[in-house]
Amino acid sequence: MDLSFLQILWFILIIVLWIGYVTLEGFGFGVGMLLPILPKNEKERRLALNTIGPHWDGNEVFLLTAGGATFAAFPNWYATMFSGMYAALVAVLLLLIVRISALEWRGKLNSARWRRTWDTLHTVVAWLAAVVWGVAFANLVQGMDIKVGSYVTPGGEFVAVPPEAVEAGLAEGARHYLTGGFVSLFTPFTIVGGVMVALLFLTHGALWLSIKTRGEFHDRAQGYALKLSVASTVVTAGWALWAQFGYSLNWWSLIPLAIAAICLVAAVALIFIGKDVPAFFLHFAGLAGAVVFIFTTFFPNALKSSADPAYSLTLVQASATAPTHTVMLIAAAIFVPIVLIYLGWSYSVFARRISVDNLSDQPAGLHPDQIREFETVK
Repeated sequence: MDLSFLQILWFILIIVLWIGYVTLEGFGFGVGMLLPILPKNEKERRLALNTIGPHWDGNEVFLLTAGGATFAAFPNWYATMFSGMYAALVAVLLLLIVRISALEWRGKLNSARWRRTWDTLHTVVAWLAAVVWGVAFANLVQGMDIKVGSYVTPGGEFVAVPPEAVEAGLAEGARHYLTGGFVSLFTPFTIVGGVMVALLFLTHGALWLSIKTRGEFHDRAQGYALKLSVASTVVTAGWALWAQFGYSLNWWSLIPLAIAAICLVAAVALIFIGKDVPAFFLHFAGLAGAVVFIFTTFFPNALKSSADPAYSLTLVQASATAPTHTVMLIAAAIFVPIVLIYLGWSYSVFARRISVDNLSDQPAGLHPDQIREFETVK
């Protein structure tokens, strides 16, 4: 069965949502990863966090919407991927919860130990989340140990249908299952993918700090961005060529790969001559191209099987009905522009550069001795 226009359109829209998350939240993760490295003191750490403070929660909308759109537009894609990667999903959610807590609670108490604890947690979860996202994206490209079959009894032995009988098996009630387990998600290719995304987020974060700050901190951020951009571009080039010639199902995935490569290399050149603002936007475009490349490597599948191509979950097999896609499209046409307008407004309001001179010498937060003062009130 051929893909319909609405199925292709919703696949494209899901890619767009992931582009929004990776490009916008990527620099937020990068800032968290750089917290113990780039800032030299408390005021500089506050400066770094203040650059992402107004934006991180709006950026998370793209992740929630991407998950929701996948669930509604391609329910079997969502069910197969998240049931098989349940442990990884829970890990990501816990990491994001800790990160949010670190961002929100850090300034509630005027205590160096309190702030240091949350900063450490923030950095650890930012690194872990970046690597986990990289491993997840690499698994989409490589394919996972997916088979079609059924369990004889709940929790019992899994019985796969023969590859040549997949269509008949699906008609009789068989389903796609990720049978390899959590450990099967980690291979040399996916681990390198995790390292690649961590380096790209580090570069994106350093570039963000460079375009959002002034003075000595800006100069230091720009220096880090140059070093990190060279490393991330080299690793990305190696991984992407491995992905294209080792795992891609389509020759035309070379097009977004070439666009991403040009943008990332141009960003390095611009950082070298001190043009941090255009460098940031070129790096932004490079990340967007990389996301498109990842999704085009396994099209027209939703999930590629590494066990046998016949077991792959196609977008047609994963899809919801045409009326569902139509209703969703109407909702997206109404609400997506509102979200984009809000994001544009928030970034324009907080567009100016800041420095440590804009910050008070006294950190915010309640003094530890005042935490339980209410208990002495008569």
